[in-house]
Amino acid sequence: MSKKALITGVTGQDGSYLVEFLLNKGYEVCGFIRRKSSDPFSNFDDPNISSKIKIAYGNLRDEETIERLFETFIPDEIYNLAAQSHVGVSFLCPEESWDVNFKGLERLVRYAVLKNPKVKIYQASTSEMFGASNPPQNENTVFDPVSPYAESKLKAHQDIVLKYRNEKKVFICSGILFNHESPRRGKQFVTRKITFGLSKIKLGLQEYLELGNLDAKRDWGFAGDYVELMWQMLQQEVPSDYVIATGEMYSVRDFVNKVSDYLDLPITWEGSGVDEVGKDSSGNIIIKVNRNLYRPTETSDLCGDSTKAQKELGWQPKVGINELVKKMVDFDLIEAESFKKKIEHINSLRK
Repeated sequence: MSKKALITGVTGQDGSYLVEFLLNKGYEVCGFIRRKSSDPFSNFDDPNISSKIKIAYGNLRDEETIERLFETFIPDEIYNLAAQSHVGVSFLCPEESWDVNFKGLERLVRYAVLKNPKVKIYQASTSEMFGASNPPQNENTVFDPVSPYAESKLKAHQDIVLKYRNEKKVFICSGILFNHESPRRGKQFVTRKITFGLSKIKLGLQEYLELGNLDAKRDWGFAGDYVELMWQMLQQEVPSDYVIATGEMYSVRDFVNKVSDYLDLPITWEGSGVDEVGKDSSGNIIIKVNRNLYRPTETSDLCGDSTKAQKELGWQPKVGINELVKKMVDFDLIEAESFKKKIEHINSLRK
């Protein structure tokens, strides 16, 4: 009999890769999602993915929908990927971040354990919990969160994951994932904002791109690599927490340079701080800094040490940053070209 897996946040970047991975493993998958007016599965390569899984509509903020979920589907494994995951938004909506990221996990775990005490649970934690701690960060680094998002995730880790595991002997673990990106990343996140924005600039669809702190440094990996670790964590005999990262750190400016180089759109940087600009070969400003895009409080540089995962799980990232950039830009160029053709068609009809 195949295993049953529940994925919250199944239509997000990580959820989309994970559901494909688990289906290939022969799992019966249920996706717990919020109801939307648009197609929630537009992120997937397989247009028929929704017919291959069970769908349960609900919200981690709504206890009744969680209770109803476990009346109809009792999983062997749960992957909690649902979250208010945008750090910047968490400063504007701290209560929502708290209710979804912390209280939502508490509701989910409580009902899951009632129905199946042997359930194995993966919690998507985050490198943002390290906050002001100095790199490299690993499982023993002191947490020092500096955003409502990070605070809510740390509360979930300490008060739900650790307590249920240590006091109630539930198999639950945290994946402390550092930044992981892909063509399926939302355009509101900086890496996708860069790859899509510069692709449109390359095609003449946009004059310039506004960014925040160009000096912020992050450890960027490929989301498709990281979901395999989520699964591996739940296959162990004993639950544990793992830092997942590439161990390489680049600034936002570095990421812009890699994208512009791949697009053959060389950038020359001038100025500093909020007055810094990036110019193309003709001297046109194509990158501007907007102070409003800075976070109210910025984390320290984030660079993960995944030695534990490498030793205990045998994991190594397959996709480096250059290949990651290629994957994202190739995808966004196609989307930008499609957008350009639509504009040209509309303009031709107006003539």
